[in-house]
Amino acid sequence: MRFQNLIQWSGAVLLCALPLGVTLAATGGEPAAVTQVDIAPCLAAAAGDDMDKANSACADVIDNEKTAKGDLIKALVARGALYARHDQVDRAIADDSRALSLDPTLADVFNARGELWLKKGDKPKAVQDFGAALKLDPNHEKAKANHKAMARELERIGAQMAVAGKPSFNCARAARAVEKAICGNRELADLDREIYGSHLRVIREAQSPAEARKIQREQDDFIARRNSGFGRPGYDLKKAMQDRLQQINGVDGY
Repeated sequence: MRFQNLIQWSGAVLLCALPLGVTLAATGGEPAAVTQVDIAPCLAAAAGDDMDKANSACADVIDNEKTAKGDLIKALVARGALYARHDQVDRAIADDSRALSLDPTLADVFNARGELWLKKGDKPKAVQDFGAALKLDPNHEKAKANHKAMARELERIGAQMAVAGKPSFNCARAARAVEKAICGNRELADLDREIYGSHLRVIREAQSPAEARKIQREQDDFIARRNSGFGRPGYDLKKAMQDRLQQINGVDGY
C-alpha cells in the first residue's frame, strides 16, 4: 500500500515538472494557446509620428522571436518609414533591408529604400532599387518618376565628365585675359560651363519672350562686369561666378 502511494506521488511530481501544454495533454485538457504578439501599438505610434512610443512598441514586436513573419515585416516597414521621416537614414535603410530580406517582392519598400540611398548620395544603389521596384511593378508611378530622374541625372553626370575642365567657349579663340584665366583653371572652366548651361535652361523655361529677354540682359550684364572687373584690385572672379550661378539657379539650386 505504501509502495503504491509512493508511485502515485512520484507521478504527480513528474506531471508538475512538464511544460503546460504537455501537462494539459497528459490530463486530457487542451494545449495552451500561443500568445499572439500585438502589432497594433507599433503601427499606431509610427502612423502618429510618435518616435518615442514607436521605438518601444516596434522593438517589442521586431525583437520578439514569436512575432509572425507578416507582422514582423509590417513593423519593420512602419518603423523604417518613421525613421525616414525623421532623417534617420541609416536606421531606415536597415529596417527596409531586413523587410526585403524577408519578402523581396515589396516594390514600395524597394522604392523607399532607393530614395534613402539617394539621400546618402549613393546614386548607383538608388538606381538599382528603383529598377527593382519597377521590375516588380512596371506601373509603380513613384518608382518610374524616380528612375527617370536618376537616369537623366546619370546622363548629365556622364556629359559633365566628358567636358570636365572645359568652359562654354573655345579656348583656342580666347582673347580676353579673363577668358584665358578661365581656360587655365579647371574649377573656373567648370563654373563657366555650369553658368552657361543654367542660363540656357532658364531661357528655355521662360514664360514669355519678355521674360527671356530680361534673363538674357542679366547674363549680358554679368559678362560685361566680369570682363571689366577682372584684374582690378579686390575683384574675385571665382566668387563672382559662384554668385552668378546661384542667382540663376536660386538658393535651393534650381
